[in-house]
Amino acid sequence: MYILIGILEQGLIFSIAALGVYITYKILDFPDLSVDGTFALGASITAVCIINGINPFIACLISFLFGCIGGLLTGILHIKIKINNLLSGILVMMALYSINLRIMSKPNIPLMEQKSIFSYDISNLFITFIFLGAVKFMLDIFLKTKLGYVLKAVGDNEQLVTSLGINKNIIKILGLMLSNGLVSLSGSITSQYQGFSDVGMGSGVVVMGLAAVIIGESVFRNIRFIGFTTMVVMGSILYKASIAFALTLGLPPTDLKLVTTLIVIVALSLNNKTLNFNFKKIYHLGGARFVKDSRIM
Repeated sequence: MYILIGILEQGLIFSIAALGVYITYKILDFPDLSVDGTFALGASITAVCIINGINPFIACLISFLFGCIGGLLTGILHIKIKINNLLSGILVMMALYSINLRIMSKPNIPLMEQKSIFSYDISNLFITFIFLGAVKFMLDIFLKTKLGYVLKAVGDNEQLVTSLGINKNIIKILGLMLSNGLVSLSGSITSQYQGFSDVGMGSGVVVMGLAAVIIGESVFRNIRFIGFTTMVVMGSILYKASIAFALTLGLPPTDLKLVTTLIVIVALSLNNKTLNFNFKKIYHLGGARFVKDSRIM
């Protein structure tokens, strides 16, 4: 039971970051690797704020705002300086590693004795659910606004947006800021949940976020009443459950990156319908024996 609750808590927390990756990966079609840096940025800022007596909820808000600044830097490098989108994210990610070290003044900061959002007499699961519910609710509303539809249009057809007299570059920057803000918020909550902030805790966030997005889309895309953001949340929980299952098999924690890679490969294969299995269906009809080749997707 405790394992299931832990999976739900971690899945709900990480789904906030997965929603940020969803904005860049699925909506903007922008391979933003800067999220690896902004995740740790949120954790670093939160740790420094908390040890200096700032309310942990305000620390979460501050982390979100600084994450937006990280996305802004990525957008400026790509749009204003004309650097490739992939390289822009890598440059910001590398810069944020040093910035996070500057913020914390050391590689990690323990928070076990500090007051956090989980220090109140409320279950951790309920707190994470409230945070996720608020983020998902506001994101769903935003995506249904005029600006949200324009954001989707930029990812689908940039020329159409330009023909409407809308500056597509500003919309891209806005999407990057929102994405990195959510990832940074997830890092902030994660650091308080784990009880420490580490400069390397954002490593692989973009891959794990993609895994959550792809798993959610692959498993739940045929269910009409489930929206895309809900698919991402469910995919995040399934991803964390897969990692927990791998650990129960006796795999050491050092193999988690390998497990994540395999999960992404399988999810991509299922999503692209490239994993097919042939089998022969044998049945009898009127005393005759028929063999029919069939294909399972």
